[in-house]
Amino acid sequence: MEEYRGNRNASGRMQDAHWTLLMEGSKYAVRLPIGLEKVIRTVSSETVKQFYKKWYHLHNMAVIAVGDFSDTKSVVELIRTHFGEKNSATDPPIIPLFPVPSHEGPRFSCFVESEAAGSAVMISYKMPADELKTVKDYRDMLAESMFLHALNQRFFKISRRRDPPYFSCSAAADALVHPLKAYIISSSCKEKGTLEAIESMLIEVARVRLHGFSEREISVVRALLMSEVESAYLERDQMQSTSLRDEYIQHFIHNEPVIGIEYEAQLQKSILPYISASEVSKYAEKLQTSCSCVLKTIEPQAFATIDDLKNIVLKLNNLEKEGSISPWDDEHIPEEIVNIKPSPGYIVEQIEYSNIGATELTLSNGMRVCYKCTDFFDDQVLFTGFSYGGLSELPENEYFSCSMGSTIAGEIGVFGHRPSVLMDMLAGKRVEVGTKLGAYMRTFSGDCSPSDLETALQLVYQLFTTNVTPGEEEVKIVMQMAEEAVHAQERDPYTAFANRVKELNYGNSYFFRPIRISDLKKVDPVKACEYFNSCFKDPSTFTVVIAGNIDPTIALPLILQYLGGIPKSPEPIFHYNRDDLKGLPFKFPTTIIREVVRSPMVEAQCSVQLCFPVELKNGTMVEEIHCVGFLSKLLETKILQVLRFKHGQIYSAGVSVFLGGNKPSRTGDVRGDMSINFSCDPEISSKLVDLALDEVVRLQEEGPSDQDVSTVLEIEQRAHENGLQENYYWLERILRSYQSRIYSGDAGTSFKIQEEGRSRVRESLTPSTAQSSLQRIMPYPCKNQYTVVILMPQAPRFKSLRSLFQHTAHGRDAKVVKFRSNTNKVFFGTQILAGISGLTVLAACLWKYSRKS
Repeated sequence: MEEYRGNRNASGRMQDAHWTLLMEGSKYAVRLPIGLEKVIRTVSSETVKQFYKKWYHLHNMAVIAVGDFSDTKSVVELIRTHFGEKNSATDPPIIPLFPVPSHEGPRFSCFVESEAAGSAVMISYKMPADELKTVKDYRDMLAESMFLHALNQRFFKISRRRDPPYFSCSAAADALVHPLKAYIISSSCKEKGTLEAIESMLIEVARVRLHGFSEREISVVRALLMSEVESAYLERDQMQSTSLRDEYIQHFIHNEPVIGIEYEAQLQKSILPYISASEVSKYAEKLQTSCSCVLKTIEPQAFATIDDLKNIVLKLNNLEKEGSISPWDDEHIPEEIVNIKPSPGYIVEQIEYSNIGATELTLSNGMRVCYKCTDFFDDQVLFTGFSYGGLSELPENEYFSCSMGSTIAGEIGVFGHRPSVLMDMLAGKRVEVGTKLGAYMRTFSGDCSPSDLETALQLVYQLFTTNVTPGEEEVKIVMQMAEEAVHAQERDPYTAFANRVKELNYGNSYFFRPIRISDLKKVDPVKACEYFNSCFKDPSTFTVVIAGNIDPTIALPLILQYLGGIPKSPEPIFHYNRDDLKGLPFKFPTTIIREVVRSPMVEAQCSVQLCFPVELKNGTMVEEIHCVGFLSKLLETKILQVLRFKHGQIYSAGVSVFLGGNKPSRTGDVRGDMSINFSCDPEISSKLVDLALDEVVRLQEEGPSDQDVSTVLEIEQRAHENGLQENYYWLERILRSYQSRIYSGDAGTSFKIQEEGRSRVRESLTPSTAQSSLQRIMPYPCKNQYTVVILMPQAPRFKSLRSLFQHTAHGRDAKVVKFRSNTNKVFFGTQILAGISGLTVLAACLWKYSRKS
């Protein structure tokens, strides 16, 4: 029931409605996987047993085992031992096929969802799925992939034009149900912009039918696919077991061939050069509105009508017949990312850290670079650069403008070129570089292939030498998207809940409080870009950590040229001492606070956040940081055992720790909070909070069992062992060595102390030490100081008053908070577009209905 209830939100309703529309006329339309609430509540154990006996038949099952086994024969014997004697009924049931009827005329839907994250458009084209058995089938699959990539490149470029018809748009192909697949084009757009969006999407497909893709467009896509398969081939010996397992699953379920990456890479390299632009363009013929097409708009408030959609389709069909759609006008793409190569810097100091296996360089411009050569993945190099000083240093009147700096600058182009141009310039290269403006640090991070390290470092050089100037159109697009994101959060019932949690636990500081439309109107784009430019200007304040498959003889000259070649600022910029940074102003309540936030909902949802303050002592900080990680995993395990497996009332639970409000000082205690989160039946939410509190108190007073501690230690050790074979893990560990409060100029010593701290905590963790840690780090007893916020559906007035009196029994601070649906107060972090970025994901997920139980 909790899984069912969790899916009755805006996303779930939109998924169900679209699936029903897509499958209209077939049994799939009325047989959604989760089933009916009535059946879930009333099904008998006998019915479940009979279903299992009939359908879980050994003839229809496979056991797939993939791993670094020392002896595969012993694994086969284990499978035979445990499965070989099992028996099913002699005759397996015939697996039925349920056809989905095709339809010549398009189907239309204008779906109104008051809690939707924004306006979106979806166009689906259903067709029989292709088989993959021969080389010709594989060639067809490649051509289809090239078509979708080329179409998505156009959609991206359109989204970056002046007054774009949508914020984002993408096309994909996916298997729906056997034997059916669909091409789905989905977009997110501004409010009342669905008609403009759907017209633009249909025009672009028609443009390809009339004029095709250019050879240059296809060459970009060809280079991209070639780069992807080369990367997969290089890392063939480091492939995750799950990837191999999934290949065998597809072979068993869909009879897809398993050919191995060696042969596939050879096949793809031999085929790709001979797939022409005209061959790729022909796939647009499959995307006709007369071919089982479903067109759908999703809006928070009704705007588009069925007649509007019909008129657009009629208009586009006529334009295409008349040949009135002009060819694609491509923009000029520069040859080089860096026009004038910088003069290389030189190494001032070099230190070897043998315990890390890393080398630290101090460059002539003051930048510090630490690199670690690994062989975990042949085609991966990761890097992160950081510098102290961030948004916490800003006064309130500058905060909102400067927090928008990364978003506005990103839309203009922080690497010296507009995003749509840079996309083509990086075709065929595996390079990603991004920036982040945090409370205490500014960072840039990247992921690239060793062969593309020069390109990645060129982008970093461009980041430091580019002055971003806001243009009217770019600012207009960003602010429009930001306003849409604010309005989207206003519609979300969880917004009021999240806002109240932050307000209670962190106070009403401008850094934590939700942003308003009125705040957006005060944003100064010039100030935002000036701040961003200043953040990445002075290389002498940055430490860069690089981990991956790098050859120092090749990498060092590139590091010296593009990192060492960054000009040093004439005057220091953002030279902050980490001990002098301003901490975020927050203070956890000193009393018990229990609140119910009532929010308007289409269907009843309930979320709970139970939060405790935590305090880590300065003298034993290294051990305390590791300890709090073990305790959070222990609490998560025990809460899940009690609320799910003992009482059967929740689907999942999470425990998280927040310590991010503390400045990175090397002195003083660290304050934060530990929160328990779960969703449940609204009627029993308060009871489940009490059960969770009882379990935490029990752990504080009696301690966990030996098995509990053993389980947590095993989970941590397994994660540690896996991490030791990952570049991301080493990158983070080295960064932590520099950022740790014990760092005093020697990353090797800092690394060693942290490792010793982890070992001490592991060796000393017993039921009694875990118990004493729970008493020391959290309030003891925990029932003396905590906050609980429960999201509940808005109730009739009489019911709300009764609920108020019931909850008052928990303490004098208990109260009910109501939020009206027209509130314009929502919480936003420093990334203002976090809400709007999910719109395309939302639209893309609508058609990909989960068929897993």
